[in-house]
Amino acid sequence: MSDYANPLTEEKTELKRSLGFVDATLLVSGSMIGSGIFIVSADMSRNVGSAGWLLLLWVLTGVITVTAALSYGELAGMMPKAGGQFVYIQRAYGSLLGFVYGWTVFAVIQTGTIAAVAVAFTKFTAVFIPALNPENILFNVGSFPIKASALFAIGSVVLLTWINSQGIQSGKLIQNVFTSAKLLALLGLIVVGIGVGSKTGTLSANFQNAWAATQTTADGSVVSLGGMALLLALGVSMIGSLFSADSWNNVTFIAGEIRNPRRNIPLSLFVGTLMVTTIYVLANIAYLSLLPLQGSPNAADVVGRGIQFASYDRVATASVSLIFGDVAVAIMAVLIMVSTFGCNNGLILSGARLYYAMAKEGLFLKTASQLNKNSVPGIALWLQCGWASILCLSGTYGDLLDYCTFTSLVFYIITIGGLFLLRRKEPNAERPYKAFGYPLVPALYIVAGVTICLILLKEKTFNTGMGLLIAGLGVPIYFMTSRGRKN
Repeated sequence: MSDYANPLTEEKTELKRSLGFVDATLLVSGSMIGSGIFIVSADMSRNVGSAGWLLLLWVLTGVITVTAALSYGELAGMMPKAGGQFVYIQRAYGSLLGFVYGWTVFAVIQTGTIAAVAVAFTKFTAVFIPALNPENILFNVGSFPIKASALFAIGSVVLLTWINSQGIQSGKLIQNVFTSAKLLALLGLIVVGIGVGSKTGTLSANFQNAWAATQTTADGSVVSLGGMALLLALGVSMIGSLFSADSWNNVTFIAGEIRNPRRNIPLSLFVGTLMVTTIYVLANIAYLSLLPLQGSPNAADVVGRGIQFASYDRVATASVSLIFGDVAVAIMAVLIMVSTFGCNNGLILSGARLYYAMAKEGLFLKTASQLNKNSVPGIALWLQCGWASILCLSGTYGDLLDYCTFTSLVFYIITIGGLFLLRRKEPNAERPYKAFGYPLVPALYIVAGVTICLILLKEKTFNTGMGLLIAGLGVPIYFMTSRGRKN
């Protein structure tokens, strides 16, 4: 028997199927909607400089995301097991690449996203608790500053980990309540924003030069874009929108706890990603209805600063301030706190199931395969919590965003490539659902994904290179630990 064999019996380590279609859909949408939609449009608008290109980027992000989700539906129907994407990659490519994916999820994709979202949660909590502003350094460990904001972010991760360690129903309750609240709040803000903005003429003014692409620097200097420069700007800009639309695949990690997974996982992937895509596009229309896209960093009011130079990139707060005045800061802070807290709950809940699945295959610490008295992978939850907490201390929001989005996109491409491999290797395998538009639609996703990755490698070489380096470290780690996996 392998040294990594589970010391418990199969009966004691079996997850319970207690989540339905609505729960799965709310996990998809709740894990996607964090803080990005409220912030990243500012940086995107500085990079492309026009309403047409900004909206097109969000539409393209949605198309790419829904296309990937439809392709994953076939894999989810074939393999309705805990671990999801890890299981798909392992079956298509073998244990080495499966391990490298799982290692990267643990090292940077899942834990890095958890840390980035916790940092965002803290950033908006600081609206009410100024001591949490990043300038507040409590003490130094050598030359490394320990900030109150980092400790608060860690505290939020620990709290959510503890809640999820109490059982799937505890995590489900938090997920459903917080996701429903933020969806309703976002829809309300969209309706009010577009309604109020439609009377001002701002939207039509923003579209007068809808395709005049420009890049605006931090000091307000403007450079026209065209040809390859425009393509590069579009690719770099999409890292923000792709990050905002990421983590939809997390529902596949908890396949072992979803009832009728062959139906509910593919359907929840499609409905959840389509719903969030629609909300994201409408939210940006609301922003463009209320604020001019172009602005000046030195302007005295929110209209003068525009979307491009909204204070601290808080586009949603700047937009809502035109409707509710000064209280908008508090309104949006509460909404983003709800959004990020619920988002991290979904990430924490689902991520641990992947490590649990890896451990059962002998590809992770064997103790992570154990379920606690509440029938959830408690050790896997706390291991994830520990590393995410370290990342809260060491990483900035922007760096974590680059690491997570790039490496995540690479493995989306690999996984959808596995769809083609499995069609050839296992033509007679049971496929309750077949990928929409196969082979053209999945192939188009791969082409689009590879193009974006190449652009990011060129324009953000260090951060994306670090993401690849972290993933690459999984190869020697796999072989270093292979001796322990031998019988």
